[in-house]
Amino acid sequence: MDLNNLLRQFLEHTEVEKGRSQKTLENYQHYLGRFMDFADKHGVKNPDDINQDLIHQYRLFLNRFTDDKGKALKKITQNYHIIALRAFLKFLAKRDIDTLSSEKVELAKQESREVDFLTIEELERLLAAPGLYEKNHFKRMRDEAILHTLFSTGLRVSELVGLDRDNIDVERGEFSIRGKGGKIRIVFLSEEAKEKIKKYLSRRKDSSASSGQAKAVFVSSRKGKNIGARLTPRSIQRMVSRYARLAGIVKKVTPHTIRHSFATDLLMNGADIRSVQTMLGHSSITTTQIYTHITNKQLKEVHKAFHSKRN
Repeated sequence: MDLNNLLRQFLEHTEVEKGRSQKTLENYQHYLGRFMDFADKHGVKNPDDINQDLIHQYRLFLNRFTDDKGKALKKITQNYHIIALRAFLKFLAKRDIDTLSSEKVELAKQESREVDFLTIEELERLLAAPGLYEKNHFKRMRDEAILHTLFSTGLRVSELVGLDRDNIDVERGEFSIRGKGGKIRIVFLSEEAKEKIKKYLSRRKDSSASSGQAKAVFVSSRKGKNIGARLTPRSIQRMVSRYARLAGIVKKVTPHTIRHSFATDLLMNGADIRSVQTMLGHSSITTTQIYTHITNKQLKEVHKAFHSKRN
């Protein structure tokens, strides 16, 4: 069977048996589509023609690739291509289709990720910004609720905009969220976040969340009982960027920066990394460990206690 038919089967398997999201399917289609084009140009039509030499040439191709603007692929993006390819090869192996073993395809070494987060002083300025700069009372309450919810829970922006009102137990200050890969985790609201959400929702005229946009926690506008549309990730990104700029924060600030700040704040105040991993919804502890090199207070205290001691 040729590679393109097998790719179609792999994508169907990923969607149905694996239950992956549409975004994951789109990524696999993109990354593996690039490999299929490369293989076709090298005369490779069947899975048993995939060998280590072809993979080596493909990795050189990715490393030297530039788009129309002359921009190269980052190492992490190159690895995303390889991760997708390994998943495809594993799928073929489970189907007893003769091809290169996925274990022989290694990921490239890449630089440690840099994590941008806000200091406590920057966070305070950002959280206070709606009250200082937004004249529309309804939008001010909504935006305060959004910022406090992001920092209190560490939600991804896609998770935030997908919240429905019957998802959140404001009184208990906790609720379940379905994150990447369909994984469910519990997140918690601070007292400030609970207060902001209560005030915002009490201002909404659509008291019944039975249908339509009324189900959404965060909406674009309010006109009597005819509320606006559910906010999009892009609208949240613009809002966060605007308030960061008004608050005089020079660095680029996104909703994910607030998520980084949530994790950093927990670790700097003594939370263990496994608990932070769970609250962030990370599948692997390796992902969470990107924060430890900037939050290890114990090492700082050891340095302070023992460095340059002469007695």
